[in-house]
Amino acid sequence: MTMGRYVEELYKRRDLFVYLVASGLKAQHRNSFLGYFWWLLDPLLDVAVYYVLVVVVFHRGGDDYGMYLIVGMVVWRWVSSTVSGAARSIIAQAGVISQVYLPKLIFPLSATMTQLIHFGFGLLVVAFGLVVFHIPPTLALLWLPYVIGMQLLFLVALAVVFAYLCVFIRDIDNLIGPLLRVWFFTSPVIWRAEMITEGKRWLLGLNPMTHFLGSYRDIFLYQSSPSWLPLLGIGLGSLLWIAGVTYYYSRFEHEIVKVL
Repeated sequence: MTMGRYVEELYKRRDLFVYLVASGLKAQHRNSFLGYFWWLLDPLLDVAVYYVLVVVVFHRGGDDYGMYLIVGMVVWRWVSSTVSGAARSIIAQAGVISQVYLPKLIFPLSATMTQLIHFGFGLLVVAFGLVVFHIPPTLALLWLPYVIGMQLLFLVALAVVFAYLCVFIRDIDNLIGPLLRVWFFTSPVIWRAEMITEGKRWLLGLNPMTHFLGSYRDIFLYQSSPSWLPLLGIGLGSLLWIAGVTYYYSRFEHEIVKVL
């Protein structure tokens, strides 16, 4: 199938895409007592754990660490939930895929969009933090859609690859958790980039999370414009990667049915 025909098939299945996103939102906390309130409570609990550890136990962090941590944990939660959820998105629909033809790319895309909506609730936690720490909104918030858009492209690029690889190499699904933990602790989520010496700080620049976290903190915490150029590079690179992976899906996704 040509790539153009494949994209056309994806567009024809837009109703299914909406259904998958909606069902993903309903499924996560369907049987819990607090239900959708967990979308707000989960990031707050993460923040509380690390705040106690860093500030109360180790007496580190600084005066603005509470807001610094809130932004970091909410942004990281979007990354980790997208990667782990999208990796299993095709495998989870094995029964449907084996019975009817569907463009397989629709599953990691819908999983990514579900987590984008979850991130929207995480931004409510950020707004709550702004109120608690008496940080007024500024015009820097106008940069927020740009930063979110660049990160969304980056996460889609990760999602479509992991979803495909996990079909053929199931061990990757088991490795995602440890890999995400390594990525978490090597990114300035709970620690400050200034803690790294000047000679080694260039290594942080190789980590996309450094640029995303810094941009969100510039907007919310420091009330300034983010460094938009690195984000543009990440976004354009992700867009080219997505186009290449879409072409690969259009040519070779029939192999998925054989494996499932």
